[in-house]
Amino acid sequence: MRGKRVWGIVAVVAALLGTLMAPVAGTAADDEFIFGLLLVGPYNDRGWSQAHYEGGLYVQEKVPGTRMIYIDKVNPADRPGVTIPQLVDDLVSKGAKLIIANSDDMKDGIREAALQHPDIHFVHVSGDDALTGKGPANLANIMGRMEYGKMMAGFVAGLTTRTGKIGYLGPLINEETRRLAASTYLGARYAWTQVRKQAEDKLAFRVTWIGFWFNIPGVTADPTQVAQNFFNSGYDVVVSGIDTTEALVVAGQKRKEGKEVWAIPYDYEGACETAPDACLGVPYYNWGPGYVQLVQASMSGQWKQQWLWLPPDWADINNKDTSAIGFVPGSALSDEARKALDAFVADLGSGKVNLFAGPLYYQDGSVFVEAGKTASDQDVWYMKQLLKGMEGQSSAQ
Repeated sequence: MRGKRVWGIVAVVAALLGTLMAPVAGTAADDEFIFGLLLVGPYNDRGWSQAHYEGGLYVQEKVPGTRMIYIDKVNPADRPGVTIPQLVDDLVSKGAKLIIANSDDMKDGIREAALQHPDIHFVHVSGDDALTGKGPANLANIMGRMEYGKMMAGFVAGLTTRTGKIGYLGPLINEETRRLAASTYLGARYAWTQVRKQAEDKLAFRVTWIGFWFNIPGVTADPTQVAQNFFNSGYDVVVSGIDTTEALVVAGQKRKEGKEVWAIPYDYEGACETAPDACLGVPYYNWGPGYVQLVQASMSGQWKQQWLWLPPDWADINNKDTSAIGFVPGSALSDEARKALDAFVADLGSGKVNLFAGPLYYQDGSVFVEAGKTASDQDVWYMKQLLKGMEGQSSAQ
């Protein structure tokens, strides 16, 4: 789930709302299906929001008669006091028949908007209102099973590290971020112990949280400084869990200084381009196929409330038409590690390797998954703590 934020209640003049929309020319044709995107960050952030934006472009390409409109930078720092229902009203006034909200901090607002607009279909990314029954029938949820992508990220980190110290640059603390950080750790631990045959207690995996999905000066910790601190204290691989590429930027700078360090960005397929010589690869979301499914259901009158947690296409995890998540190896990944990654992906896909098989323990020593059992989807989705073997906070308190 994306992190919850309090938006506040303020009056926003109509003129301000008029400036928030991306430019839209003309009015909707009678046979045109307009869908709207609410993006928490910039549409070109090389991360989470750009992946959604390009998913919208994919819909326009694949589904005749569709047109996307969007509002980006929908967060308390960039749009102070602006509420989700107000933005939804604006999208609806411009003809949107389906609206996608791409961050969990929009959860309460998009549920309120869905109740206010029962004839409009809504999609909330990463939430669970359709699973819990809290949302109305016109509200669905979608998320990719990025846990697998994070396992791959952790795996290549565990194969590559020379110091045995891996840093994880985390956003805020919630169930989603705990399970993704834990998945990264499990992938790293598998590579370290099963492939490299190293002792588990010789692997250090530390999570440092900044407080939001990207840097907000004066509000969050500075991700650039956090990455610097990791590299300066012997961590030679930093895996990013935030929406932007600071970890990779810093790793690229360190390599120019002669340091043997690496980073793994997140969210967006093209993120390695920021500093390719330092990039081991990137786990990314491919929202297009899932968005097509929901848009077509809305257009055809086949809409139903559903909770979609979409897996990779194990036949080809980088197939743009079928796989919800993928992993692109980076230029800095060795040939030997690439071969090992291919084998790891094949074993994940076949079920030969299941990193959520017990015994697994939470940080406090309590049981997460019992020996001989496998974590259920609900166990993973609602992960309560980080896992034993991980350093860092499990909760915000």
